[in-house]
Amino acid sequence: MSASRTRKVLWSFTALGGAGVAASYFVAGAPRFWANWTVWFLYLFTLALGALFLVALEHLVSARWSVPLRRIPERVASLLLPLVAVGIVALGALPVLYPGAKPEAASDPVLAGKAFWLGVPFFSVRVLFCLALGLLPLWILIRGSLRQDRDRDPRFTIRARRFAPLCMAIFALLVTVAAFDWIGGLDPGWYSDVIGVYLFAGAFLAGLAATTLAVLSLKGQGRLQGIRFDHLYNLGGFLFGFTVFWAYIAFAQYMLMWYANLPEEVVWYQAHLGGLWLGVALLLALLHFFVPFFALVPRDAKGDMKRLRWVALVVLAAHWLDLYWLIFPALGQRPLFSWPELAFALFFVGGALLWLRGAMETGEDMPVGDPFLEEGLEFRL
Repeated sequence: MSASRTRKVLWSFTALGGAGVAASYFVAGAPRFWANWTVWFLYLFTLALGALFLVALEHLVSARWSVPLRRIPERVASLLLPLVAVGIVALGALPVLYPGAKPEAASDPVLAGKAFWLGVPFFSVRVLFCLALGLLPLWILIRGSLRQDRDRDPRFTIRARRFAPLCMAIFALLVTVAAFDWIGGLDPGWYSDVIGVYLFAGAFLAGLAATTLAVLSLKGQGRLQGIRFDHLYNLGGFLFGFTVFWAYIAFAQYMLMWYANLPEEVVWYQAHLGGLWLGVALLLALLHFFVPFFALVPRDAKGDMKRLRWVALVVLAAHWLDLYWLIFPALGQRPLFSWPELAFALFFVGGALLWLRGAMETGEDMPVGDPFLEEGLEFRL
């Protein structure tokens, strides 16, 4: 399919999805509309943050093998720009889905004690601050990387290395605040000390999977000359390792709450494992751990393009299902999979792909001004 035809198809999907999204507000109701909007905002936000984490990690540890690939996660992380508008719109979910932002919160002793933190004003301030703060690494790391393509100034590499620790701190803050506000805020009586780490594991996996798909797509187009099995193997190794890490954090959270058996903790799992939600949780375990884990166990599978492509797609689907499982039980209903969810998928996936198609044409496909590019291309396992 030609590039122009692909763009027209994506625009058609996005427009069709947008019409369905608007209709879902009036037909399916405001709670379901805002639950879907929140899921997709967090999905793309964490995906972009995961890609940004990959960029900062390279600078932090002075990795060489990933230098030829770095432009790809830089482009994926640029999704943070349009997500500013999506996040601002998501604030409309507060008085509908979040108990601490509802007028009746003042009569609940638990919510009244957290009124300042959970109320609309300070919640909104935190969201706006986090959206703005997420643009700082884009400005420094990605804008500087593109400028280095033109001026070949090696001093940017030193500056990026010095900024990387601060970028990691920003990433940790954004993921933690998103986890406690957008997920924990749905049930303010429940808390988890590891919910931030749990969301981080999913975010990094999603960013890595999106990066892997983009690398494979460009390589299939004859771009990214010099990228070999060795580079793909490391991407597959990261996918394999963080699949295990996500499963460990998810199981650790469940095991500790099951063992402690505290009423304010187990009530959350009762809502997320009761009825048909148990089936969603089992499907999540299958897609988020068992399928990618066993698919990537063989050594050669970690560098196989076909295997990596479908595993990355499974990981991205599993990350959406994870956020759906975290948020939708707040509606107090059985799992809902129908045309509103499909409309949101068409709208947000189509819009994200349109943005990324433009981003993939920005700058060179590799950071040609990086002094370590040649060393990265010569990387051998």
